[in-house]
Amino acid sequence: MTEALVLGGGGVAGIAWITGLLAGLADAGQDVAGADVIVGTSAGSTVGAQLAHGLGLEELYARQVEPELQTFELAADVDLESYGAQMAHLLRDTSGHPEIRRAIGRFALDAATVPEAVRRAVIESRIPSHDWPARALKIVAVDAQSGQPQVFDNTSGVSLIDAVCASSAVPGVWPPVTIDGCRYIDGGVRSMANADYAVGASRVLVIAPLGSEELMPSEKPLSQAVQELRAVGAEVAVVEPDQASRAAFGTNPLDPFTREPAARAGREQGRALKIVWGQS
Repeated sequence: MTEALVLGGGGVAGIAWITGLLAGLADAGQDVAGADVIVGTSAGSTVGAQLAHGLGLEELYARQVEPELQTFELAADVDLESYGAQMAHLLRDTSGHPEIRRAIGRFALDAATVPEAVRRAVIESRIPSHDWPARALKIVAVDAQSGQPQVFDNTSGVSLIDAVCASSAVPGVWPPVTIDGCRYIDGGVRSMANADYAVGASRVLVIAPLGSEELMPSEKPLSQAVQELRAVGAEVAVVEPDQASRAAFGTNPLDPFTREPAARAGREQGRALKIVWGQS
């Protein structure tokens, strides 16, 4: 049986919550961190890179809840409801998913943000080893100009840090990432989880920090991806934040101060959770 772990986007709160959730699941005897394949998008790309390199859950959890171990994060003031409304206004005259992604790409390219090097330093601090791991790891980003999705892995000839930076480049918040002359933005522009890239696995666990609803129009929403995976015989489970975890996220999942409460809430949720696998 091939197991896949799909980790979706959700800012620094999402990183913390995923980490806490995985630690809590392990506490309850459901350790899923050793999956054969990891698909990471945005926040999930950071956690995926950490897990694929074999970093222990207790170490990763401590880095979220202990102030002296927390990495430096840039502050960003983003209210999800307002951000979603801004995206809806931006996309009001677009049709078709490639056109939608290109419009978001243009918005990202025109936005005033911190320099790429400043943002890259943050990602470097999160991931101790900068080489691609031996374990299968897929990191999803989107080409800002063409609107086409890009899945980076250890065969892409791209550094792991660049791939995670690209996947985490929230449009309008963080700078698009330059790789081989192309500019890339957050993989969540295609889908917040990109669960369909786990096709071929016989069991797929999707962890979606922001829930199953997409922030912007998606050609592969999570519900559709799950249905398609099940249609080809995969067992699939989806985990979303419970009420306490959502409260810990607050309105701004990019706020570094959400890390400790989100991680602790995630761990409590994981300890109480029984994964239920579905297949159709």
